[in-house]
Amino acid sequence: DSIHNIKGIEIITMHHEQSASFAADAYSRVKNIPGVALATSGPGATNLLTGIASCYFDSTPAIFITGQVNTHEQKGTKKIRQLGFQETDILSMAKPITKACFNVTNAQNLPDILEEAYKISTTGRPGPVLIDIPMDKQREDITVHNNTEPPSFNSEPINKISSVVLNELGTYIIEAKKPLILAGRGIRASGSYELFKKFIKITNIPVVTSLLGLDTLPYKHPLRAGFLGAYGNRWTNIAVGESDLIIVLGSRLDIRQTGADVDFFESNRTIVHVDCEEAEINNRLRKSIGLHADLKQFFSSFLQEYSTKPFALKTSWIEEINQLKLDNSDIRESINIEGINPNIFMHSLSTHSKHASAFIADVGNHQMWAAQSLELEQDQLFITSGGMGAMGYALPAAIGTYFANKQPNVMIAGDGGIQLNIQELQTIYRNKLPIKLVVINNKNLGMIRQFQDSYFESRYQSTFWGYSPPDFEKVAKAYGIESDTLSEEEDIATALEKMWENPNAPYLLQVMIDSHANAYPKIAFGRPLTQMEPFCKPLEMEGT
Repeated sequence: DSIHNIKGIEIITMHHEQSASFAADAYSRVKNIPGVALATSGPGATNLLTGIASCYFDSTPAIFITGQVNTHEQKGTKKIRQLGFQETDILSMAKPITKACFNVTNAQNLPDILEEAYKISTTGRPGPVLIDIPMDKQREDITVHNNTEPPSFNSEPINKISSVVLNELGTYIIEAKKPLILAGRGIRASGSYELFKKFIKITNIPVVTSLLGLDTLPYKHPLRAGFLGAYGNRWTNIAVGESDLIIVLGSRLDIRQTGADVDFFESNRTIVHVDCEEAEINNRLRKSIGLHADLKQFFSSFLQEYSTKPFALKTSWIEEINQLKLDNSDIRESINIEGINPNIFMHSLSTHSKHASAFIADVGNHQMWAAQSLELEQDQLFITSGGMGAMGYALPAAIGTYFANKQPNVMIAGDGGIQLNIQELQTIYRNKLPIKLVVINNKNLGMIRQFQDSYFESRYQSTFWGYSPPDFEKVAKAYGIESDTLSEEEDIATALEKMWENPNAPYLLQVMIDSHANAYPKIAFGRPLTQMEPFCKPLEMEGT
């Protein structure tokens, strides 16, 4: 009510608190400043937790404000479960997945708490902060600061990295015959994207990306060397296996980047890992050369040292990577399926979606097909839930993305994922948001079904058996959103042209995919990352 009365702050009403948390997450990723999600006590607060964790794991600044029962209704030290109605100790629940939690016991402290929350959220490695405000404190009149501008906390002086360290890195780059850069989300999370582009121009090193770093280079950039990892481009993983130097920027090198065979990933190459959290360096690896630094600090120091002496382009290495790409095309991975090739569809979706400011992917096989094959343009974003891997993320995240930049975007979800927060179709309709909703419908939970084929003799409990999706074309129409269904590969271009006839209107396209279409290539678990299914079989059941 107060925000409504003061004006100037846009309130977006969602239909579920989890959706509000995901929307705030995506808003924050686009703007690189905290979005804010508000919820009531009890179930409202607990429903935020998945989105809070998503922000925490993916280094997203955000502020979450929860209501709490009146101070006199709180159980305190009494050995009872609950005193006030919907009383829930959200602070204890949220502490492991936030940078800080604040319990407002004195309303006069709230302005300072808000500023401190903003500072904590945005400095260092970004992340979420939670503020819990009891009802009686909400009703108090407080003295507010006279500041008209929000405080800025990202202008701290950057300490120069020593010339000795920079010269050593320069020597590695000069002597390497097959160097690579691994670019992760930390590049955008640290606000270093423009510096990164200058770094690439100086070093002339090919770039492979993690899932969350997919948008660090446009698809057609001559130094782009593809998507690395468990479901990465086959040619990219082979290139990593051939490399003799990897400079890791903004990625924590989890098992989905390295594969389970860490010894292979470390062997026969130098790995330089730059990270703002010292504990992440050699967390899984043992032999990488660690550089504990914020990426802004690193890039600024490096560019100052080498601004007048760019490194030579490794032409033969670039040619080798390009040949690997030709020999291991992503569109030839979906073999032995009927109907629409999902990788071909993703390429076509890109070429028809020049109006889109971002592609927002949910979690599942469609997410991997998107990462393998989307042709991102300069400044098009790729947004997805990484560390949390939360199904149901994409639909509300697309809403948050729109309100961050007020431009059309494309949501990509599976038939399973979209149903988790499908109620937000009403939010899209009510606000007439220009979001193009692509639902990849294989009528099962494909990533887990593929897992069941590999390890559980095709027993499809809860993926085929006990699961079914609706007709999403009809569901969209029920919400008042124009929609269509694509079933044949030869109709892809026509369907996508129709989807974009009015760039400023919402639209849902249901894309029917073979129920047994697998996300290939996929690392054969237990083997080196260069050995991928379906040509290699896993040595053991994957544990992640």
